[in-house]
Amino acid sequence: MTTTVAGAATSSEVAAPSVPLAARTRGLRKVYRGTVAVDHVDLDVPEGAVLGMLGPNGSGKTTTIRMLLGLVRPTEGEVELLGRPMPEGAGHSLPDVGALVEGPGFHPFLSGRDNLLRVAAAEPRLTSAGIPVAVEKALTRVGLTDAAHRRYKGYSLGMKQRLGLASALLVPRKMVILDEPTNGLDPAGTREIRRIIAELHAEGATVIVSSHLLAEVEATCTHVAVLQAGNVVAQGELAELLESGNAGFLVSTPDADLAVETLRENRIGARLTPNGIRVDLTTTTAPAVLELLVRGGVAVHEATRSRTGLEDLFARLTQPDASTTDSPNPTDGEVA
Repeated sequence: MTTTVAGAATSSEVAAPSVPLAARTRGLRKVYRGTVAVDHVDLDVPEGAVLGMLGPNGSGKTTTIRMLLGLVRPTEGEVELLGRPMPEGAGHSLPDVGALVEGPGFHPFLSGRDNLLRVAAAEPRLTSAGIPVAVEKALTRVGLTDAAHRRYKGYSLGMKQRLGLASALLVPRKMVILDEPTNGLDPAGTREIRRIIAELHAEGATVIVSSHLLAEVEATCTHVAVLQAGNVVAQGELAELLESGNAGFLVSTPDADLAVETLRENRIGARLTPNGIRVDLTTTTAPAVLELLVRGGVAVHEATRSRTGLEDLFARLTQPDASTTDSPNPTDGEVA
């Protein structure tokens, strides 16, 4: 999967992938009554990857997922899922796909187990004799065995999420798509989701996770795609994206205001932090920054580079002013 960042490659410039793809979109667009929800998205999901789909609320994540699954027909563009065009190929692809999208929906007066039995009855890969075994295995996997007899209407939000995940894992899948899977879960539940995603990855499944918890994405995902206002602004291997988003250059100086002014006059993003001046190296290099500062009369006491964190990268891609905010207490990467 080729790493692309906004400004480095347009959607039409995405290179041919070097690995087989589990899902692919080209020119994907969805318009609802004049409102553009997704705008010409080119997305590559490599086989066996754990792809974190990131973006602020309203960025088009869930709409893109629904078009991948054939639940929504695109206004324009192409979608392929497990090698089949969607939604025409849904009958061939979807039996190999487990999905939890926009929260689970079950019968409120049935127990968790009975709800899962009804879902399992519709699974084309399960025989009648195999349904009870598959249900109990799925309940155990998500930690709901002790609560399986309780009515769904009495479940907490986290328990409802667990049951929805269980329904997606009733049979072995080639792909699992999870939309905000940790919604309502406590820290222990979140760790369990992380464990399940790791197991799926080890088994060779492709996993797509839409999440606003950047730390979880950084801990579990091999690839990321960042959406903003219906567009993919960056996608690729997580490690390569973090390396390419090399904004982690910190300058320690007693002349902080002069340093920021000097850099901004030369169209280099810089902002004050409690630890010094953080400089955006997207359009320049560390030696060039130091040369500018010294020539401008700035006393440089120390300069260090560090690997960009996902929060910094996310903020730079989705918050236009993130690299130029002159704030002593930055809140980079906070997601509502």
